[in-house]
Amino acid sequence: MDLKLTGKTAIVLASSSGLGKAIAAELAKEGANVMLTSRSKDKLETAQKEIRKTAAGKVEYTVADITDADSIKNLVDITRSTFGPISILVNNAGGPPAGTFEDFDDTDWQKAFDLTLMSFIRTIREVLPDLKVNGGHILNNASSSIKQPIDGLTLSNVFRMGISGLSKSLSQELAPHRILVNTIGAGRIETERLLQLDSSKAEKQGKTQQEVTEGMLQNIPFGRYGKPEEFAKVATFLVSGANTYLTGQSLLVDGGMVKAF
Repeated sequence: MDLKLTGKTAIVLASSSGLGKAIAAELAKEGANVMLTSRSKDKLETAQKEIRKTAAGKVEYTVADITDADSIKNLVDITRSTFGPISILVNNAGGPPAGTFEDFDDTDWQKAFDLTLMSFIRTIREVLPDLKVNGGHILNNASSSIKQPIDGLTLSNVFRMGISGLSKSLSQELAPHRILVNTIGAGRIETERLLQLDSSKAEKQGKTQQEVTEGMLQNIPFGRYGKPEEFAKVATFLVSGANTYLTGQSLLVDGGMVKAF
């Protein structure tokens, strides 16, 4: 299948590691010109070197804090001047801290809001002028919690649902401009973030991390955690030229873990 990504300009937020990095690598492999971004220059340099080994497209990076509106604007301006008009935006962010409702005060809620939801809103606002001219794709990376809340992740549960609502609303508003907007959610994909969550849960429950992982695997029909590249392949199709009609959807890549429709 020709994904029609050669020469397309893509921004992938939080792409120096984890799922963001995996998506960026897959897009670059398929010929897209990809702008990486995170707050860590060292991690970005490492990611760029790794991704370039298999890339057919160009790979650059810009240090940015996605909780800051000016930083987002600068990121988009640099991407546009480096590669030309933007046609693909993959919104992604590291999750807010784990915890239950009573663990958090107003400051915690505001930080989670800025990181998990406002960063997506601000970046979409900045790239829209390009997308409205030529059409394109917006993919908002959320979590399996958009279908089934995850115990101990109250902040994430609340704002990931907001992402899903944002995507659905935008898919209706932007369809006349040939802009497709979807949400993707990861189940248990083996990233550093997931392993940290398992470690935290093990500590709270007085178990080993292996015991926690084995318990989690019992809920996954496939019997294993997913690989970042498996998630990235689905994401890449959704923002590719091969996807010309699928919009307004929330899809999970979870090995059948979530039982909700």
